Amino acid sequence: MSTAFDARRRPSLWSYLSFNSKPRRRSSSLPKHETPSPDSKENTPPKGSWGRAGNLEGYKEASMTGGQRARLLKTAGFITLVVLLLYLFTSRDGAGVRDMVQGAQKPSSTSTTDKKIAGPLGTTKCSKSSSRDKPLIQYALMIDAGSTGSRIHVYKFNNCGSTPELESEEFKMTEKKEGGSGLSSYGDDAEGAAKSLDMLLEVAMKTVPDKLKGCSPIAVKATAGLRKLDQKKEGASKKILDAVRNRLETKFPFPVVSAVNGGVEVMDGKDEGVYAWITTNYLLGKIGGPDKSPTAAVFDLGGGSTQIVFEPTFKSPSGGMPETLHEGEHKYVFKTGGTTYELYQHSHLGYGLMAARESIHKSVVQALHDASPTDKSWASSPISNPCIAPGMSREVNVTLDSGDFYTTTMAGPKDAASAQCRGLAEKILLKDKQCDLAPCSFGGIHQPSLEKTFAREDVYIFSYFFDRTKPLGMPESFTVAELRDLTAKVCEGEKGWASFGAVEGALEELKGRPEYCLDLNFMVGLLHTGYDMGLNREVKIAKKIKGNELGWCLGASLPLLSQESGWKCKVTESH
Repeated sequence: MSTAFDARRRPSLWSYLSFNSKPRRRSSSLPKHETPSPDSKENTPPKGSWGRAGNLEGYKEASMTGGQRARLLKTAGFITLVVLLLYLFTSRDGAGVRDMVQGAQKPSSTSTTDKKIAGPLGTTKCSKSSSRDKPLIQYALMIDAGSTGSRIHVYKFNNCGSTPELESEEFKMTEKKEGGSGLSSYGDDAEGAAKSLDMLLEVAMKTVPDKLKGCSPIAVKATAGLRKLDQKKEGASKKILDAVRNRLETKFPFPVVSAVNGGVEVMDGKDEGVYAWITTNYLLGKIGGPDKSPTAAVFDLGGGSTQIVFEPTFKSPSGGMPETLHEGEHKYVFKTGGTTYELYQHSHLGYGLMAARESIHKSVVQALHDASPTDKSWASSPISNPCIAPGMSREVNVTLDSGDFYTTTMAGPKDAASAQCRGLAEKILLKDKQCDLAPCSFGGIHQPSLEKTFAREDVYIFSYFFDRTKPLGMPESFTVAELRDLTAKVCEGEKGWASFGAVEGALEELKGRPEYCLDLNFMVGLLHTGYDMGLNREVKIAKKIKGNELGWCLGASLPLLSQESGWKCKVTESH
């Protein structure tokens, strides 16, 4: 599958600089020296006679000597030059000489011209679009309807070069509530789900100029939450998405992307991962440029699913390795700027962080249920769970495959049991499931070996990976082993948290999340055991690159700028 987005070469920094401005030339004319006639000597009065006070008649009638005339002309020329230079240096319009001496004066930051260029309809990068078919400024709106909440991204692009350049981004998320605030949390209430996006659209209404609202496309892409909702009740997600489209089309001025182009849909998991890869490498400047450079891998951990996307390199077929990437749904061909990328991608549904919590709690309850299928008195007492930190507890709801439902309290053991928790996390990965196309990661899913095909390139992990590690003081880059060590410390409970006191807000974060030990152990298990990433492999966490949010939204927004001709803005701004 190939994406519709063709990210042509982005303009270089030099394309934004103008070298055409020249200082205005100034010139001045000095009096010309006249050559004295041969008779001038004879008509010269006695030396000094013309300069005596009161001898006006003599001065009028007498002519000057050549030397006197030369001195007079030089003096007059010098005075004229001084006057001219004073004028140029003091005149409001005499910028030419001042610019050459002092350098060009910057315009005042409060000037109306500067305000106009930097405003929502303009840009500081250039004064006109690179193409007559493109407006100077375009906006694109993307709503990420995730399993735990919905988020809007309002992107502003300029068309100074052949490829749209991202200038700014506005972001807002729905307010958190128990059970999640995503579209799937509304169940049968399709209209309520649609109305939940109104608070996000307020950001778009304030950000996008009125002149551009009618040509700024909006799309809504739901992820794992709605995928799982259909598993519980067939057709439920379609009713919600239909209600969302109707509300956007009738209540707001933004054109909704057509159904053919995936305007309001449950996004395919592989698109989610690939768009995140495009976003990351676009912001890093690794794609769209004149040269092909090693790209970064992305590991995205959402609430209901997790994605992996990277560009494997097959240097030789030795050691059982193939020469190229096997054909299949895991292969994604992406083209941009005349360069073709063959990506490996897979979206593991049911292995997002919230889904992993459910699976681990279910595993604990299932073991007790199997041990005592008739006597269920154990459910009324707190259940010891190695994934809950000592001294903490959490009430959870669990539904077993048999249909039995339990509401029970999960309590931390007396002593830390981080290794046992990681054992539960690795158990749900189904590492031993049959692998039809080797090598496999987990759950029987084929994946090229990271150690052999992606050993040294950058690895970015984000979403919940960032949300659970950054608040605890982890740096922007660390190894999987360091993540494992952090996990063991967190699982000790409050008695082992003294080292977190130096990190602002860390203790409050830990005390407010009884499942922190579970979350981190699942991350370690997923990276090390699931994806076969070495303990010494370095990973990078990020929420933003160059001030812009990571994730799939930006990568999915780029095609919106040219999908439908009706979105071409007719506004022409003079700068």
